[in-house]
Amino acid sequence: MRQSVNVRTHRPAVLQLKLNHPIRPMKRKPEFKIQNITHPSTPLADYNDPLLRELVAHLRQNRTQLREEWARRITDAQLLTAMTKEEIFSEATSVYDNYVEVLETGSVEALQAYARNLSERIIPRGVETHEVVGIVLLLRDVLARSLFKKYQGDFDLLNRVLDAYEPAANRIANTVAVSFVQERERVIRQQQEAIRELSTPVLQVRERLLILPMIGVIDAHRARQLTEQLLRGIRANRAKVVVVDITGVPTIDQTVANHLVKTVEASRLMGASVIITGLSAEIAQTIVTIGVDLSKMNAVGDLQGGIEEAERLLGYKVISTAEPVGSTAAKEQGA
Repeated sequence: MRQSVNVRTHRPAVLQLKLNHPIRPMKRKPEFKIQNITHPSTPLADYNDPLLRELVAHLRQNRTQLREEWARRITDAQLLTAMTKEEIFSEATSVYDNYVEVLETGSVEALQAYARNLSERIIPRGVETHEVVGIVLLLRDVLARSLFKKYQGDFDLLNRVLDAYEPAANRIANTVAVSFVQERERVIRQQQEAIRELSTPVLQVRERLLILPMIGVIDAHRARQLTEQLLRGIRANRAKVVVVDITGVPTIDQTVANHLVKTVEASRLMGASVIITGLSAEIAQTIVTIGVDLSKMNAVGDLQGGIEEAERLLGYKVISTAEPVGSTAAKEQGA
């Protein structure tokens, strides 16, 4: 009976102890390390791990076999189809060597430089992002299968090798993918800029006379670019008159119309007069409806009339050098 009484009296004490310290388990939370949110440039693998060094030695020893297997699987998966088999094998060799170097040293600078260089060469040939990511994942799979084959007799050792390899492999895949995407975005920005410049060319017709033909939809961004290009053209060519032809513009809104007026004022400050040509009936009604100040804009019906007005402002006089047909015939009869 004493034991049962003692047990009963002891258990509440234990329960009371637990109730008195309800937050004790929460104190252990700082012990957890969340590595997945660290910056990609921060090494997550222990590159001094003897297992990782052993892995590097294995990859170097089996370089030829693994590289050939990887190139074959790239071809079988129909990746990098824009490249020949010889080109794929050559690039696979370079990527493989850079891959092993990262595993050995932990430094990704050389891999980043090579990935950017590779991206510059293959993006113009139509290689997509999923293809680059795919070949890196294929290499990871080829190497993992090689490790399974090497350590299949010791699963505990295999697990420890994979624990050392996977963080480094993840970092390498991330480095290659990010480098390719950044280069692709840079190329896209350059192409967009080139398209914008071609869509709003500033042409010199004669000395101190420029023409700016505008085609397509004009938004706020393109209107700002138009102003910048025009002002640079005025300065570079010392232009006195600019003809802005908007025949190919279907419509403009209030923001663009006001920006057009500001462009005219900015050009005037740089010493150039602006003539607007090609105003459609719809655009004219829009400009009147939204109340844009047209007092400082010189508008002419079409491009030919705008050029004639510009030549008049510059002091040019057009003289016809062709003789009338009737006078030529009279001369021949008199002769």
